[in-house]
Amino acid sequence: MSKSIDLPDCYNYKPPITITPCAPTPNHSLYLSNLDDLMYIRFYMHYVYIFKKSVEVDTLKSSLSRVLVDYYPLAGRLRTSSEDENKLVVDCNGEGVLFAEASMDITAEELLIPCMTQHKSLKKLKCKGNTKKMLDNPLLLIQVTKLSCGGMILFISLNHALWDGTGKSQFLNDWAYLTKNSNSNLTIKPYHNREILKTREPPQIKFPHPVYIKEPGDTNPERNFLMWLLTQTNVHTSITFGANEILRLRKQCTTSLFKYVTDFEVIIAHTWRSVTKALNLSPARVVNICFTANIRKKLKLPKGFYGNAFVLVSAESTVKDLVNSNNLDHGIKCVQQAKSYLDDEEYIRSSIDLLKDKTLIVNESTNVFVSQLNKLGIQDLDFGEGKPFHVDTFDINFGVLLLPVIGDPNAVRVITPFPKNLVDKYHHYMTKIESWEQDE
Repeated sequence: MSKSIDLPDCYNYKPPITITPCAPTPNHSLYLSNLDDLMYIRFYMHYVYIFKKSVEVDTLKSSLSRVLVDYYPLAGRLRTSSEDENKLVVDCNGEGVLFAEASMDITAEELLIPCMTQHKSLKKLKCKGNTKKMLDNPLLLIQVTKLSCGGMILFISLNHALWDGTGKSQFLNDWAYLTKNSNSNLTIKPYHNREILKTREPPQIKFPHPVYIKEPGDTNPERNFLMWLLTQTNVHTSITFGANEILRLRKQCTTSLFKYVTDFEVIIAHTWRSVTKALNLSPARVVNICFTANIRKKLKLPKGFYGNAFVLVSAESTVKDLVNSNNLDHGIKCVQQAKSYLDDEEYIRSSIDLLKDKTLIVNESTNVFVSQLNKLGIQDLDFGEGKPFHVDTFDINFGVLLLPVIGDPNAVRVITPFPKNLVDKYHHYMTKIESWEQDE
């Protein structure tokens, strides 16, 4: 199937239904931390799972109802706090999640290209009733679409305010576990309480946090790259780095750095350099890369904690220093310096306290925003008929996503929305690993 061909129509032979917990659940208001209540994660994250063998829909509905007993806040609704209209809370009322069934005349293999290129017709796979509304809306929406080859698509929309990528993976794998083991209980119960990440009173902001700035009154889209990107006609690129390509990237480091660099660091430093080069910015301009960092281990959060437990860190460089080199040393050192702040628990607590201020936005100089999803186990989802043939996201219009490659644990897919008129340049720099100094 070529990029230009739309997916066939999706036939919804039943109206969407609401799935509720199969047993009584607590009814209360759940506090959300500043990390849950960030303005820029008030959206739904969409995952697309393609399986070559389908699972009985009634089985999925039954196990979903069961797992919602453990994850009962997910069956609730977001509300504004009675104490602060800018603060969100979860009304744990058991209203349930939305579930739809459909069929499509297409095979699993034929879906690969539309998924990897984020073809706009993928929206046909969304559960009907899927909106961008945050309040009083189901926090989870699912559509199971049967394929002509006997496989199925699981299109899952999850509200980011409830959990981060680690939490989403935890929930989905727990749902899959109960689908395969209907008479079992979860070995690690989900941990709901978010007050462990509550802001200290008074807030103690002891470090600079250049990743955030106060929202200016006259934000200039040409100066704010992330805002500018949303005004462009973007296409999604999917570039895979296997073990050989990653080794070639590592060889772009000098000998003194080679032993001490991670795959994540070389990939995002290379991506940052490639994006910046493709944009053809002024050499003196300062650009930032921003990325998420999991804080569960550092703060010793309880097992089963599924809420948002990440902070943003950023590195900055002038365009000249970043792109005018035939090695990756400068970009990698910038990234490593940013990561080093995470060694201090006080820095993390300072970040959480800072985010009480709802007028903060991501620094305007940020031209790359990275979210790492390839190490979360999202590719291990197995409802009883095998792991997925392909995993993807959909409708992410900003930021760089690192996704797993099914069947190759050492490979990484780099997904980037990029302006259509510049995407060829970006692709060129991303795939041209050696001899940067020879390119003009």
